[in-house]
Amino acid sequence: MHPTQSDTPEKAWLVATTLGDQPRAEVEDSLRELKALADTARAEVLGETLCRLRAIQPSTYIGHGKALQIAENVKTSGASLVIFDDDLSPAQGRALEEILGVRVVDRTQLILDIFAQRALTLEGSLQIELAQLQYLIPRLRGLWTHLERQKGGIGLKGPGEKQLELDRRRIEQRVGRIRSQLQIVRQRRAELRRGRRRHGWALLTLVGYTNAGKSTLLNRLTNAGVLADDQLFATLDPTTRQLQLPNHQLCLLTDTVGFIRKLPHHLVEAFKATLEEVNEADLLLHVIDASQPRVDEQIAAVEAVLRELGAQGKPVLAVFNKTDLERGRNQSIRLADRFRHSVAISAATGEGTQTLCQAIADLLRDRVAHLRLKIPASEGRWLAALHANGKVLEQKVSGKHLLVEAIVSSSFAATLDPKWICR
Repeated sequence: MHPTQSDTPEKAWLVATTLGDQPRAEVEDSLRELKALADTARAEVLGETLCRLRAIQPSTYIGHGKALQIAENVKTSGASLVIFDDDLSPAQGRALEEILGVRVVDRTQLILDIFAQRALTLEGSLQIELAQLQYLIPRLRGLWTHLERQKGGIGLKGPGEKQLELDRRRIEQRVGRIRSQLQIVRQRRAELRRGRRRHGWALLTLVGYTNAGKSTLLNRLTNAGVLADDQLFATLDPTTRQLQLPNHQLCLLTDTVGFIRKLPHHLVEAFKATLEEVNEADLLLHVIDASQPRVDEQIAAVEAVLRELGAQGKPVLAVFNKTDLERGRNQSIRLADRFRHSVAISAATGEGTQTLCQAIADLLRDRVAHLRLKIPASEGRWLAALHANGKVLEQKVSGKHLLVEAIVSSSFAATLDPKWICR
């Protein structure tokens, strides 16, 4: 679906399912999130259906009878699109379209469409195109009804190839080209990270559920000026800014794409070039919307994606956001026992952000050294190195020496002549 191509929003009907003894409240919450996704994609939601299933039906997912009931709702409402909260197989999608008489998309396809709308950079566009093509390959058969064989020719074995096979080959070739381009992106990112490592700067990465307030926090701490709309997936491309901590330590803070329940595997795979920032981080700041009624499920969803990325062992500082709201304050107290390190803040008002910066500095304390140095004037080049690799607090000339007080990384401190360090 591409609602942005027209001024008239598509009219959508939503469908969610409960399976077995799955709690109804959990599915209702997922359905509300699906509606938020549809709103983000600029679709007009006309109604919704919640189906209770004993088992998933292989042919239509929800069963023929329930599909006919939804078809009646769709016809009466005038909806032109049905969005399922669950992933459908290619065969299920085709069967449902025949019964419902309108287009059918699943949750993954909806999220892919939103990402396609929001991708602003070449890297973001490549990553979302890769995810879309990976999603499309098993669904090609439904796009072609003319599967007659083409005529043979020079270079073609046998009587020819089906249009389906040609399309699959073209897509796989395009996937290969995109992967090559993204590999170049990964190499550039790796070179940037090596440069940061040479400066000894700590790398911090913001992770969290979509719309938890990561971009708002980045803006609050660094004046980054990035988009921070109250919408799902408001930003896709990572933004990195320098942050100076209370102990004068310099670090780099990176915002990443928000996670979500049922995050399509294609997206996690395609965005690995971007999400490598998570694996390379010295500290993850897990931003949690403490005002959310089902905050525990959101935390579990983020932790599941971190496991998929192989980052579950990273040091984590839980940042309970939106504590300017009563529910946020109450839930942050309850949640504090779940995390070894946590801070309660309001990114919108700035409350608690100084405490947050101090907590970051405390966790990174072993990475920095506060030094007083007596450097021979003949070694003055080291003063420039101190400015480039740390924070010079004071400097003055005393005879044939430079007296310097500075905060530097532990790795850079190890390169200094021990005789220069004043005990």
